[in-house]
Amino acid sequence: MHKPSDPPSAAPERPQVLAIVERAYRGAVEKQFVDALYLALELHRQLGGIDILLRGQAVTYAARDAHVPPLRLGNRVVDTLTDPRGDVRRLLDAGVRVYAEEPGLAAHGLDGEGRLLDRVRPLPADEAATRWSTYRMVCFL
Repeated sequence: MHKPSDPPSAAPERPQVLAIVERAYRGAVEKQFVDALYLALELHRQLGGIDILLRGQAVTYAARDAHVPPLRLGNRVVDTLTDPRGDVRRLLDAGVRVYAEEPGLAAHGLDGEGRLLDRVRPLPADEAATRWSTYRMVCFL
């Protein structure tokens, strides 16, 4: 039990939680107020740090030159969709390490130099799997 006179525990050098995001652009119209990346930022704050692994289509969240086009539904145009790149930048600015799995990068043409946002790190699929055991918790968002 922690007593007031005990020295504070040092924060872990490496986050103890890995959050994996692999399903992208789900419910883009409905989720404008909250999504997996918004949740990740809150989990980072509450859990004392997390790492994010983008997989599959979610690697496009880290594409440097992508943009969110307006969505046409019949005669209606929805141009208020959130841009996941802004969310990834906020995560990076908060100190979250963001990784993008290489097979997803290759599948979406993002495996070339300079195609990802700064500070997003490509990660081979086999290395991602071997890291799971270093975390106390691995979750899918």
